[in-house]
Amino acid sequence: MISTLLVANRGEIACRIFRTCRALGIATVAVHSDADADALHVREADTAVRLPGAAPSDTYLRGDLVVAAALAAGADAVHPGYGFLSENAGFAAAVQDAGLLWVGPPVKAIELMASKTRAKELMAAAGVPLLAPVDPAGARTEDFPLLLKAASGGGGRGMRIVREPADLPGELTAAAAEALSAFGDGEVFAEPYVERGRHVEVQIMADGHDGVWALGTRDCSLQRRHQKVIEEAPAPGLDDALRDGLHDAAVAAARAVDYRGAGTVEFLLADDGRPYFLEMNTRLQVEHPVTEAVFGLDLVALQLRIAEGEPLPSVQPPQPAGHAVEARLYAEDPARDWQPQTGALLSLDVPDEPGVRLDTGYTGGDTVGVHYDPMLAKVVAHAPTRTEAVRLLARALERARIHGPVTNRDLLVRSLRHPDFVAARPDTGFYDRHLAALTEARDDQDPRTAATAAALAGAARRATTGGVARFGAWRNLASQPQVRRYRGEPDGHEHEITYRTTRDGFSTGPGLRVVAARPDRVSLETGGVTRHFTVTTDRDRVYVDTATGSYAFTALPRFTDPAERTEPGSLLAPMPGTVVRLAEGLTAGAAVEAGQPLIWLEAMKMEHRILAPASGTLAALHAAPGLQVEVGALLAVVTETADPVEESA
Repeated sequence: MISTLLVANRGEIACRIFRTCRALGIATVAVHSDADADALHVREADTAVRLPGAAPSDTYLRGDLVVAAALAAGADAVHPGYGFLSENAGFAAAVQDAGLLWVGPPVKAIELMASKTRAKELMAAAGVPLLAPVDPAGARTEDFPLLLKAASGGGGRGMRIVREPADLPGELTAAAAEALSAFGDGEVFAEPYVERGRHVEVQIMADGHDGVWALGTRDCSLQRRHQKVIEEAPAPGLDDALRDGLHDAAVAAARAVDYRGAGTVEFLLADDGRPYFLEMNTRLQVEHPVTEAVFGLDLVALQLRIAEGEPLPSVQPPQPAGHAVEARLYAEDPARDWQPQTGALLSLDVPDEPGVRLDTGYTGGDTVGVHYDPMLAKVVAHAPTRTEAVRLLARALERARIHGPVTNRDLLVRSLRHPDFVAARPDTGFYDRHLAALTEARDDQDPRTAATAAALAGAARRATTGGVARFGAWRNLASQPQVRRYRGEPDGHEHEITYRTTRDGFSTGPGLRVVAARPDRVSLETGGVTRHFTVTTDRDRVYVDTATGSYAFTALPRFTDPAERTEPGSLLAPMPGTVVRLAEGLTAGAAVEAGQPLIWLEAMKMEHRILAPASGTLAALHAAPGLQVEVGALLAVVTETADPVEESA
């Protein structure tokens, strides 16, 4: 029996495992980096052990330190969560060698599935359908497009789509470098890239008594940068024969490696409906809550039960009921190449409604840092039908109050309401086709009305003395017009708001009547319809929440600060991070081409390319590999080549 469990992870998955431990009466131990000293998972654990440093390679990826922490804290078992060391066979062996119980599959199963190339060979022998691999050295024109993948690891790292033969050498080099940095293994392989395919997976749970459950299917096709964004269970639109075939293949995969515990067998469904094995994840998946909702199970509790040597509760799994959809809430800006965002998270409040579940590693007041994945939370909705679950999730996200860094919340709501998703037509090219439309600035009056509410709340705050608004006591006549300027975040659109103070309160432009204005709440009527706005201010940032959406604004000074101007051609860091490499031969004075990748910046486990804004000369280079930079740091300056005609003229 497990009495004390150490979770070798952080964030929402650590908090989620602790929740089950509390329900089972198991004491909990957290590990934390210096950057996570006051993180939610540390606050929720019974005991916490420091891992000195901040970078994952110095902390959460140091298996020796994690094992030592477990022994020091008196833990008798270790759960790896997902990511980090969760699929590291050496770490699993070290845990067991230290006399601790490993809550995961056998070391041999991890080893067999750790390399995707070896896993595919094993699955072929077990009769599981596969995409034929392509030797990059012998790739022919008709083999393209190709998908390059890291042999070790996942999460989209080391993955590239290559459409032209001329691009293959460079992309191979880049994929291998990213894979080596992320997983310590630069092996990369190639396979045909399936356009508009679907990512469908099967959750399996196996015990040490020859029991294997196939717990239905999940569709995880909506992805950005090969990382999942929205997942659902069951996968829609599969006929009984296909679904049963996927279940059988997943069970065969588990039995082929004598699997125990929770695992996921992932498939790619081509547009003709044929499934192909992708990989087997030997751990709990991020998206496991949708399976838990549909089957009424606690998969972490089952993992612990199986680790203690118990069999599955029954020969057959319970019958599924209803439909569940999960959305991953990221601190990132989808409209700006998915750039990760950092800073203080002032509030994270999701409506506590029946059928809605929130898994998170953050609460209001926490800080989103630069060292780890930018996922803030997972929001899950479960309902009797898919239509109801999708509607419930979109509404919960729409009503959530999320103040702080820019997030993908609006993208999630629009994705859930997109006709293709509503009609259950998901595929992995969804965001390639629709991202521009999904991130377009709103073209209605709602942002301006919200900015008006921000201005009126500010005016009410300034007019309030001792908690009581004082208007008519100032003068009998309406005041002179007051002007406030706001910039919408993150779209950058500016709004100039004019209002007057009257003896009864405030007045604005025609067609908009001020019903009430308090420092934290404004009610406005237009066309006979009254809408309410909740306003929260943090220094120059103003957050306006409504029943149908949320807005963020930056209050602007009356005049632009000349110091904010930037020298033309300056390459600024779009986010805090670390410079990981420069273009080959890049030095000051070098000639560069417009759009040429010059600098690679790593932030929150993702690499971001800094491109030359124009063809010309690199006038200055301030970046170097290993340099840590803050947002807005000057990395380089490109002087644009003058047009020859203009120069002679």
